[in-house]
Amino acid sequence: MGHLNRTMPGLRTRGALAGVAATLLLLGSADALARLLGASTSPLTAVGLLVIRVLPTELVKLAIALFGEADKIVLILTVGVAGLAIGGLIGGILCTRPRIALLTFTAAEAVLLLLVGLRPEAGTLDFVAALAGSVLGALAFALLLGAVRVPGRTGDGTDSTPSGRGDAPSLGRRGFFLLAGASAVVGAVGIAAGRTVVAVGRGAAEAARRFVLPTPAVRAPAVPEGAEVGVDGVAPFTTAQADLYRIDTALVPPSVDPDAWELRVDGLVEEPFTLTFDELLAMRLEEHRITLTCVSNPVGGDLLGTGTWTGVPVRTLLARAKPLPEADMVLSHSIDGFTASTPLEAMTDERASLVAVGMNGEPLTPEHGYPVRLIVPGLYGFVSATKWVTRIEVTRFDQAEAYWTQRGWDAEAPILVASRIDVPRGLDSVPAGEVVVAGSAWAQQAGVAAVQVRLDDGEWIDADLGTEANADTWRQWRAALPDVEAGRHSVTVRAVDHDGTVQTEERRDPIPNAATGHHRVEFRAE
Repeated sequence: MGHLNRTMPGLRTRGALAGVAATLLLLGSADALARLLGASTSPLTAVGLLVIRVLPTELVKLAIALFGEADKIVLILTVGVAGLAIGGLIGGILCTRPRIALLTFTAAEAVLLLLVGLRPEAGTLDFVAALAGSVLGALAFALLLGAVRVPGRTGDGTDSTPSGRGDAPSLGRRGFFLLAGASAVVGAVGIAAGRTVVAVGRGAAEAARRFVLPTPAVRAPAVPEGAEVGVDGVAPFTTAQADLYRIDTALVPPSVDPDAWELRVDGLVEEPFTLTFDELLAMRLEEHRITLTCVSNPVGGDLLGTGTWTGVPVRTLLARAKPLPEADMVLSHSIDGFTASTPLEAMTDERASLVAVGMNGEPLTPEHGYPVRLIVPGLYGFVSATKWVTRIEVTRFDQAEAYWTQRGWDAEAPILVASRIDVPRGLDSVPAGEVVVAGSAWAQQAGVAAVQVRLDDGEWIDADLGTEANADTWRQWRAALPDVEAGRHSVTVRAVDHDGTVQTEERRDPIPNAATGHHRVEFRAE
């Protein structure tokens, strides 16, 4: 008994290692297989999405504020570490009862499979990938448990197992560590591959690459000469799709089969209907240049970008459906369960609200909503820019709440007039004398009429503006500050829209309806 007690710490350590290694193999292989098969949901993703839905609103807000676009990576890492801890606890605590340990491990796998199967975007391939990972994980755990033995002595001097049987272990000490190490490496590589490698074969990325965007009946005017002010360091007027910010609730972009995709238009309408992707493409497509803005953008942030979007006007679809007089809101639904609330008026007036299929003359990428997303000028993305959209439900604000409204954000969110300094960057050193300051300003729907800057606490001076493309795009600006003396200085910017609204200097966090305040940059003149 004394010998057994002395070996228990080492036994439990190896049991915990067995659980950690098997869990890592399970999560990593399922993640990689899901990506390889073009599926969009894996056990890691399913648990992460569940965490997002059950977390208190204040924690969600804190994560967005702290991590920004990196919030998904942080969440996946947190879920992964928690999963490894659970696997380690199962192996460590139940190592002397291998059958119970294996049953507990497989029960946990069954829960993961259930979570994958319950995801609205999950299909057969998602489940197959998760099942294959579960089988590999359980097999590795069983083999590793077989090597976790309590050294004891029987009457004839042979080694015994915890149950007192004298049969030899299936793996020796060296074999145990080799298998555990191999499982851990395969799992870690699988997770890395599953998060970075583009899906192949039957995935949405391959379908998007094959898709040829139809020529729109209405083309956007060319970007006007002078739209860019010619200052190095200012963000380009047109944002490449690969450079457009990505803020959404999907941990992995859903893999949507365009041949199976449908858009349902229903709710408080006289004539509900459903469109296939081909039917949508056969409609009259229009092209419009629009700046998309995220409500989470901090003062001076880069969560916005301008693209030329191709799609069908939403008002065309709603005119066919004929909304009832009492309707005042459109609740758009994503394939992953996300919803956004948009005033019905913004979908039916003359603004360029689109059921979009392309950006900058190219199909949407899976990250940005392939095959179809919504674009609504003048509203922040969380109440308008639903990706992977599958349903346009006409309803009322007093009858339905969208995803972020349920979490403390406003139900309606018109974009506020705002501006940003791109040059100089914070803490830059520049030559004394004339200092060029430049950046962008935006006030979608109203349009930017003026931008003003001031050095330190001096007077506001007017900046030179780039040519306006339209009221729904940002506008570049530049200003030359004369006779800047050597030393530390600050420069502040504000914008004015065509309605006369001056950008407020009141500082406010993004929650619940966009950050406000003047962007201020400190620099040193030498």
